[in-house]
Amino acid sequence: MKPSAYSAASAAARVPAQPGAADAHRERDVHRSGAPDRGGDRDRGGDRGRGGSEDRARGAGEPVGAARGEHTHSEPPVSRPRVVVQRSSVRGQVLDALRTALLSGELRPGEVYSAPALGERFGVSATPVREAMQQLAVEGAVEVVPNRGFRVVRRGDRELAELAEVRALLEAPVWLRLSRTVPAERWAELRPLAESTVRAASSGCPATYAEADRAFHRAVLALAGNEQLVAIAGDVHRRAQWPPAGAGAGRGRAGLIADAHEHTALLDALIAGDQELVRALVGEHFTGAR
Repeated sequence: MKPSAYSAASAAARVPAQPGAADAHRERDVHRSGAPDRGGDRDRGGDRGRGGSEDRARGAGEPVGAARGEHTHSEPPVSRPRVVVQRSSVRGQVLDALRTALLSGELRPGEVYSAPALGERFGVSATPVREAMQQLAVEGAVEVVPNRGFRVVRRGDRELAELAEVRALLEAPVWLRLSRTVPAERWAELRPLAESTVRAASSGCPATYAEADRAFHRAVLALAGNEQLVAIAGDVHRRAQWPPAGAGAGRGRAGLIADAHEHTALLDALIAGDQELVRALVGEHFTGAR
């Protein structure tokens, strides 16, 4: 039976390279393709000795041309190991769980939590927990404590007021501009997102409401067609949602519902084209925005 190309490559990988083997391979390739073998002419000249040294430097068993990045037709394609995707998925799940614990007050401001302890709690290794915590540090929810873990940041009233002001500076002018340019039917398309914030608020879960709240605001800002605005405003919005120290889970169910109904009232005014009411509602929504 004639050996396959893959079997030949496997056999070549197990047998040490012999002097002149590279030339033989090149001559066969030239014979098949009909192309001139400039590299072979060079190796048959003064570079033959160096070619043998390179073969020895690569070590027995490594396919010819691998060190130079040459294409080897007999090698199977290299795929990404599945473990990378799996670990990323675990990291995302841990990140969501940590965000929920932070918003619910389960992870208390000022307390230090170690990655190994949290990993044991979630039934995972410390690595995805550490990676998720690094992301939360970027978002301003925790801070790194060397050799100990991560401390949940204490949020004061001043910091929350500053974040609310930044959100108002970023979003309010865009909402007002869009109210004059976006047709009513486009605003009507956002009705499901506004109603989802009401349902999320009614559940009383701060984490569920936080996600629905950001989704609605993100959809509104996307109408401006500015991806940088959406990204920056989204980051500030998320930072503003972390509960302050001593507030438990932050706003209670009633506060969440009141905030969600502001979304539906704003959408009604935008669909109706009532500019004065839109201006008043936007100012009210972002004055106490969280």
